[in-house]
Amino acid sequence: MRIDVVEHGAERLAEYAAVSIAFRVSEMVDLDAVASVHGPGPFPSRPVAAPYIKDYDTVPGDAPLDWPARFDISRWRFLAALVDGNRVGCATMIARDPAVDLLDGREDLARLWDLRVAPEFRHRGVASALLAAMEERALAQEIRTLMVETQNVNVPACRFYARQGFVLGAVNRGAYPDLPLEVQLLWYKPVATGLRLR
Repeated sequence: MRIDVVEHGAERLAEYAAVSIAFRVSEMVDLDAVASVHGPGPFPSRPVAAPYIKDYDTVPGDAPLDWPARFDISRWRFLAALVDGNRVGCATMIARDPAVDLLDGREDLARLWDLRVAPEFRHRGVASALLAAMEERALAQEIRTLMVETQNVNVPACRFYARQGFVLGAVNRGAYPDLPLEVQLLWYKPVATGLRLR
């Protein structure tokens, strides 16, 4: 399967938003065991009592079409993954934006704000292609580190980022007061200097 990754502007956010970010939660990260993990896995998890569907786009203000009302997105970078001309995945990277938290005012740090793949194309290399394209763009902007935020209920994302070379840098309990069972996990990855720039 050939995956083409292209960059576009905010005018394509409706198409971006059409790609579902929802996933089934059947397990969560075992935070008691996660400190012993070195490398990509196996990533420790434990089953949840009652599986459910988590969809970040249903949180008020968090859906892609809500971003322009909350932020100045003029410098954000939006990517689309295409298969046979059809959008099957999307990603957003933010750098040097003081209004976005977790960037710590650093000029050399970029935040992978959003990464989504259509359910029928998951586990087929789309997320890896989007991340590789983001790394190339980060390097071109003299970004040296990528960071991404996940939650303990998104075990597939945690496993993906660990496999891609991200290291868990922070575990923040209580980061989501309205979601007491969810724990914020912050991941960091040095941008590879040997990447081929497009």
